[in-house]
Amino acid sequence: MHCLYLAQRIPYPPNKGEKLRSFHQINFLRKNGIEVTVAAPFEQTEELGYFTSLAQDYGCHTISQPLAHKMLRYLSGLAQNTSLSEAHFYSAGLQQQIDTLLQQQDIDAIVCTASSMANYVFRSQVLKQKSGRPRLIMDFMDMDSHKWHQYSLNAKLPMRWVYQREASLVKKLENRVGDQFDACFFVAEPETTLYKQQAGQPAARVLSIGNGIDPAEFYPLAHPSEVQTPHLLFAGVMDYTPNVDAMLWFYQQVWPRILTIWPDATLTIAGMNPTPSIARLDGTDNVRVTGFVEDILPYFHQSNVFVAPFRIARGIQNKILQAFACGLPVVSTSMGAEGIRCTPGDNIEVGDEPDEMFDAIKRLMDAPSHYQSVRNNALATIDEHYSWEGILAPLLELLSKEKVKPL
Repeated sequence: MHCLYLAQRIPYPPNKGEKLRSFHQINFLRKNGIEVTVAAPFEQTEELGYFTSLAQDYGCHTISQPLAHKMLRYLSGLAQNTSLSEAHFYSAGLQQQIDTLLQQQDIDAIVCTASSMANYVFRSQVLKQKSGRPRLIMDFMDMDSHKWHQYSLNAKLPMRWVYQREASLVKKLENRVGDQFDACFFVAEPETTLYKQQAGQPAARVLSIGNGIDPAEFYPLAHPSEVQTPHLLFAGVMDYTPNVDAMLWFYQQVWPRILTIWPDATLTIAGMNPTPSIARLDGTDNVRVTGFVEDILPYFHQSNVFVAPFRIARGIQNKILQAFACGLPVVSTSMGAEGIRCTPGDNIEVGDEPDEMFDAIKRLMDAPSHYQSVRNNALATIDEHYSWEGILAPLLELLSKEKVKPL
């Protein structure tokens, strides 16, 4: 079997949520004897080395083409009345290479990562001409139309209009995928339910395929330090709106109260590309902003609580699973915990209001036995439910179907 895997960005190195998920899917398919060709656009020539590494180290074929200037892509999207997400990741050169591959080789299945990559399927003249096209599988990951709608609620003009336009056009694209693809899946059950409500009765099979954790990458300290003072951690790409919103809210609404009780408490915000609003927190009020780090694991090991104060979020938060795997108790909003196998007070603490989040952290600090119980239950959750092999098993079944009628 030969699978064409269309990614928004080359999924290597697997150093953030989207890339990590795609990388493990590709590696899983290869380990199960499936030939994989990864196609992705790129913006910087420095990314070409990532294509080479993925091919040489993991046995994939790769094809790539550069993207045009960002402004030209956005103008094209506006002129064609398509979403800016589609325009952002579309390369006519990559489309040509994909169609050449489809002409020259027998491709059994195409997996798209995120709705924007469906553009390459819908614009393919080769697929329209084939009597028996490949299976079409969409990994939506998150419900992007709902995300853009969330952004629009608190935005001012003209960005409110931009987000509303994006939400409407991405919703239209998501529904088209449901009508014309064979299967699509989301990272969490709430996303799947929301899509089914939106799309009505899509022709595609709709299911959830979550994220897993590699125990070789994230694991607990053998001898963790005694917990007395909060040493809090947040990890994520720090120019991503939900992450920025979460940490600014936490810093303003929760952190001052923590410092009144524990003056030596620390808060580390670890992740690449911090916005100015995040970067300026570095060195103030016991806050450290790291920027890009080569290895995130030491930061988990140096902390004793992971905070996930999300107010804008969809899908499973990989960072919470990573914290679970490191034996780091998590204090999250209910939105951040959405889609994860967790029970408040058992393997996670949940609080949506500032006082609730503060009280959750205080419970962990004041009761060592409770802290240890949450830690142990989080580790057990990873062992029982989040191996990549078990999580991705349904993907093999989706790919094994016969080719179907053309678009």
